[in-house]
Amino acid sequence: MKVSFKPTFIRQFKRLDLGLQQEANEKIELFEGGQNLTQLKIHKLHGRLAGWYSFSVNYKTRVVFCYLSKKEVALLAIGDHAVYDK
Repeated sequence: MKVSFKPTFIRQFKRLDLGLQQEANEKIELFEGGQNLTQLKIHKLHGRLAGWYSFSVNYKTRVVFCYLSKKEVALLAIGDHAVYDK
């Protein structure tokens, strides 16, 4: 799967500590490869974010994304549950 990164995602990613950046990179690689997707806990978002999806980096951190096509996604935001408020 092809993954693109929106500028907001990149800014938020750069603010994370290095350990969390590394963990996020590992989960993004899993997501790109389509491997072990159950571990990522991918789920649809509702309400204001309907049509978007999220997956877990760890217990606290989430990545919000949207499908651009069947084989391409855009990562929109990364952070704790407050990322859903943006």
